[in-house]
Amino acid sequence: MSEVVAPIWDAGHPEESYTLLARQIAALAAGEEDLLAAVANGVALLARVLPEVNWVGVYRAAEGTLHLGPFQGAPACTRIPFGRGVCGDAALGRRTLLVPDVDDYPGHIVCDPGARSEIVLPLVRGDRLLGVLDLDAPRPGRFTEVDQHGLEGVCRAWLDALAPLLRPDRARALFPVLGS
Repeated sequence: MSEVVAPIWDAGHPEESYTLLARQIAALAAGEEDLLAAVANGVALLARVLPEVNWVGVYRAAEGTLHLGPFQGAPACTRIPFGRGVCGDAALGRRTLLVPDVDDYPGHIVCDPGARSEIVLPLVRGDRLLGVLDLDAPRPGRFTEVDQHGLEGVCRAWLDALAPLLRPDRARALFPVLGS
């Protein structure tokens, strides 16, 4: 693992902060030989750096269901069917969902009653959905289009850095879809 210094968030320049965060998460994953460790460390970095976030985690895709993976925050739902809740809808549609107020989202699954806003980003490599990155915040409206764009860039950099570990022979334990 390369040495990584957690970036300091600059609220006045979020675009620059996300660019730095993308480089940092890629550096943290580079050279790691254990996919689970690399994903867990990436989640920990996001949870530590991003302001006003009370839950960050990865749900992995397998057979039409999202399975809880590495996360930081309160205990969470362990399985979410595709097409159910924000995470399931993001997985099914393979698109980012930004939800300013979860109380207004039809079918929202309440895992943590302290979560008031949410953003879910699909983790796609090639034509395969690996899972989703889920972030919750304790206040409505926490996530904006700037966050969406920045986090999409972070996910691209992270998946690129994880590419050597995402081969089916190496990734089956964390992302079973790659073994099929």
